[in-house]
Amino acid sequence: MSLLEGKIALITGGARGIGRVASLVLAEEGAELAVVDILPEAERTAEEINKTGRRACAAIFDIADPIQVEEGLAWIRRQLGDPEILVNNAGIVNNIASLTKMTHDAWQREIAVNLSGAFNMIKATIGDMIQKKWGRIINISSLGASGGLHKQAGYAASKAGLLGLTKTATLEHARDNITCNAILPGLIETELVQKMPEEIRRGTRAVIPGQRFGRMEEVAWLIAFLASDRAAYINGEEIHLDGGMQLNVSSLGSRREMGVRLGRLEGGADD
Repeated sequence: MSLLEGKIALITGGARGIGRVASLVLAEEGAELAVVDILPEAERTAEEINKTGRRACAAIFDIADPIQVEEGLAWIRRQLGDPEILVNNAGIVNNIASLTKMTHDAWQREIAVNLSGAFNMIKATIGDMIQKKWGRIINISSLGASGGLHKQAGYAASKAGLLGLTKTATLEHARDNITCNAILPGLIETELVQKMPEEIRRGTRAVIPGQRFGRMEEVAWLIAFLASDRAAYINGEEIHLDGGMQLNVSSLGSRREMGVRLGRLEGGADD
């Protein structure tokens, strides 16, 4: 029997990248999927799942808007039923600026999507999980949550906030047979990472013990496991999925800092 046979899962940011791949893997494991995104490409993900014989629907709405979330969840419930698995994967990462140059609007938008969006989705779905006495929440954080990110204060802060949200959900609802865990991916071979300049790719690969980027499927397989009954006693955890990268670097610094760090590693000196 598949890991998630008969379960209804909802994943945000399912139009592309890790969200799309995770949607397909969850469907392979037996789940029915609600694919949520602000991008219309979410419909392609749902169509791909439907072709396999599993049920899926796409819901296009902004998770940062509580009203849109409530309306979107009402529509999803009419299509599939009550979601029992929630994967908070959606996030924006295009706010690149130093603290002194980051605008208030850019900061607010990143927090609204990456952190408040996850809160909105949990708040909208956890009532059904409590009633069923079964639920799984998986929050996709980032390696930057624990080490910071150069010129990405909004992203790092929002992803760090997800860790506090994860632990609080566990403390309040473990008694309801609901688990809430966070995954902290390192450098994963997403479309965005594939477009990085080769010098940056080469430098970051050098500080990953395995000397490679992670695959999107590797994140998806962990999501599927955490969503299953096999992970019922894993709760409130921060799980690094970075090939051991955090062992070599405590933060992802600027290009110059990475170059200095890389030079020390190649020269055999202690960093």
